Amino acid sequence: MKSSYFLGNQAFEVREESLPEIGPEDVLVRVAACGVCGTDVHIFHGDKGSAEVNPPVVLGHELAGVVERTGTRVRGLRPGDHVTVDPNIYCGKCHYCRIGKKQLCTSLYAIGVNRNGGFAEYCAAPETQCYLLDPSVPLEYGAMAEPLACCIHGIDRAEIRPGDTVCVVGGGAIGLMMVQLARLAGASAVILSEPVAMRREIGLQLGADLAVDPLAENPKSFVEKHLGVPGADVVIECVGNPAASRQALGLAKRGTTVLLFSVPRAGTGVELSLEEVYQKELRIVGSLINPDTHGRAAALINSGRIRLEPIITHRYPISQVREAIFMQQSSESLKVLIRPDLPL
Repeated sequence: MKSSYFLGNQAFEVREESLPEIGPEDVLVRVAACGVCGTDVHIFHGDKGSAEVNPPVVLGHELAGVVERTGTRVRGLRPGDHVTVDPNIYCGKCHYCRIGKKQLCTSLYAIGVNRNGGFAEYCAAPETQCYLLDPSVPLEYGAMAEPLACCIHGIDRAEIRPGDTVCVVGGGAIGLMMVQLARLAGASAVILSEPVAMRREIGLQLGADLAVDPLAENPKSFVEKHLGVPGADVVIECVGNPAASRQALGLAKRGTTVLLFSVPRAGTGVELSLEEVYQKELRIVGSLINPDTHGRAAALINSGRIRLEPIITHRYPISQVREAIFMQQSSESLKVLIRPDLPL
C-alpha cells in the first residue's frame, strides 16, 4: 500500500509498505477519504497538534472508509461495513478521564497525529473508534464526521437556547457547519460574518439568515440594524486569529456567551477588558475536540439533516498532501480532502 509520511520541516514522502498489522480488537480500514484539518496545517508549520507529533508519521485524522479486515475479537463490525473513525483515544486513568472530562486527558493520543492515520490507502483503528455509516451516504461525508463532532461539542458548550440569536464569525468549513448546527439547536436568527463573498453565499444557502462582510461593515452595527438588538446572544468564533477573536467579543451584548472555538497558533492572544466581562456578565468558553460526540455526528450525517456537499471543494491524491495543505489555507477552499483512489 501507499502512505504519505510527514517527515517534519514541511516535507512529505510517499512510501510503499505492507498493510498495517491489526490486533484482535482492531479493524483494517481501506481509506476512501480523509480531510485536511487546521490541526494538520499547524503540524505542517511546526506547531503541536492535539498531541505531540514525532515524525515520521502518517497524518490525517478525519477519515472514513470501508472495513477490509477485522481482528479476532471484533464483534460489531464486519468486512464491507462503511465507517467513520474517531481518531482521539484516551487513557481512561488520568484525573480528567476519571472526572468525566476525557477531552482533557493528559495521555491523549490520536490516529493521524501521533499514530499513523488516513493519508494512506489503509489505516488500522480500534473497533471502539469506528462508527457505522449508512451505505447510501457518500464516504466523503464520513470524512467530515470528526470536524462535525468537534462542532457538536462546541455547540454543547455554547448552550444555545431556542430563540437565541447566534453570530458565527468565519465562514470556512467549521463556520458553515456551525451555522447549520445553530439552526438545528433552535436559533431564531443566524448571522454569518465572513469577508469572502463565496463563503457568505454558501452560508446563506446552508441556513444563515444574514451574512455580513466585516471588512465593509461593522458586524455589530449590522446586527443592530437588521435584528434590532444590541448584539448576539451567542457568538461562535471559527477563525483562530486575534482580529476574529476581537470581533467576536465586540459582537457580545450583555449576557452573551462567546465560544472561542478555533485552533489558534501557539502564543496567540488578545487584550481582554476585565471590566467589560464583569459589566456585561460575559461567558467566554473554549472547546476541545470531540468527547462522546462522534457517534452523534455519524447519526446526523446518516440522517441527512446536515448538508456537507457544498463544503467539500477540493480533492487531492496521496502524492499531493503538501499541495492540499496549502490549498486548505487558501480562501479559495472550504474543505480539502485526500482521496487515496485518485491517481498519483
